[in-house]
Amino acid sequence: MRWFAGILALVVALVAATLFFGPGMAEDQMNPIEPHKPYAGGDHATSLHKSLNMADLHADTLLWGRDILDRGTRGHVDLPRLVEGRFAVQVFSTVTKSPSGQNYRKNAADSDSITTLAMLGLWPPATWTSLTERALFQGSRLTAFEKRSDGALVILKSRSDLAKVMAERVEGKSVIGGLLSTEGAHALDGKIENVKRLHDAGFRMMGLHHFFDNELGGSLHGLSKEGLTPFGYQVVRAMEEQGMIIDLAHSSEKIVSDVLQIATHPVVVSHTGVHGICPSPRNINDDLMKAIAAKGGLIGIGYWEGAVCDYAPEGVVKAIRYAINLVGVDHVALGSDYDGTTSVKFDASESVALVDAMLKQGFTEEEIRKVGGENTIRFLSEQLPE
Repeated sequence: MRWFAGILALVVALVAATLFFGPGMAEDQMNPIEPHKPYAGGDHATSLHKSLNMADLHADTLLWGRDILDRGTRGHVDLPRLVEGRFAVQVFSTVTKSPSGQNYRKNAADSDSITTLAMLGLWPPATWTSLTERALFQGSRLTAFEKRSDGALVILKSRSDLAKVMAERVEGKSVIGGLLSTEGAHALDGKIENVKRLHDAGFRMMGLHHFFDNELGGSLHGLSKEGLTPFGYQVVRAMEEQGMIIDLAHSSEKIVSDVLQIATHPVVVSHTGVHGICPSPRNINDDLMKAIAAKGGLIGIGYWEGAVCDYAPEGVVKAIRYAINLVGVDHVALGSDYDGTTSVKFDASESVALVDAMLKQGFTEEEIRKVGGENTIRFLSEQLPE
């Protein structure tokens, strides 16, 4: 019996170690920051950066279980690093399903890596089978962080919340507004009533797709490439009724066209590149980008190779310049895709690298302020509910 007890103890120890170290080890592998020398930035870039209110349209930080009130040694985003990066607003997305491989060209919906992460991370059992519960659980993490932050983090549910954050920043406080989103409307579990349920839980943005087709229609990376289904039309209308911002990142080009025909409010593409400078299957065509901007939309430029091809600060800025020339400076923003199983060359604390690269590439201070954060803050001040 002693040998059996010894084996049982070893198994228990291995399981405990997997549960304790597994999620962190996974993030170390999936969200690296490539080694680089410190980004010093010139005097102009440093002084300008200190005066900015930066904003980012997409980070998947809530997926990983880190305490974002502490400065971490893994991943790309936490509150201390956002403060160092001069961020006023961060959109926190919740990821509820992701297929194995995350192929940009074609994915079926029959695999899911988030279920394993939920189990290893000891998420509530309801999240193991319900995508809605996964979104709500990740959203509850941000609510808990807000309560413990002593006012340093404010979840943005209304225009007045955003106005409060900006007023406190004028007073010199390092407060950050966090906006809840979810990556893909499969998080509705196919039930229209879950639009209101997510809204009531504080969500103010929702992507229609992720890497696979769902009940709303085709993903840019799915099998069908089709447009909105009847349920998809229903969801778009319900989102607008609730005052939720529609995010078209990962949606098929037909979906984008369909949404633009019926949407009565501007939309966003929260994290993307621009096809004309980076012809990646991750990016929709330039004509659709112009159509999104023509209806008042906002396009967030990402920081990873699949979106911008050259993902050094200089390469990201080249993509930003191309986007400005394509759609106009008022419709371009930052959409990092931090903590989204992306390899990057700078984290949230190092946003001065973008400012420095913009100045070196001839951007005006007005362009830097708008793209760096003012466009996103203006958009939210107009599109969030009263």
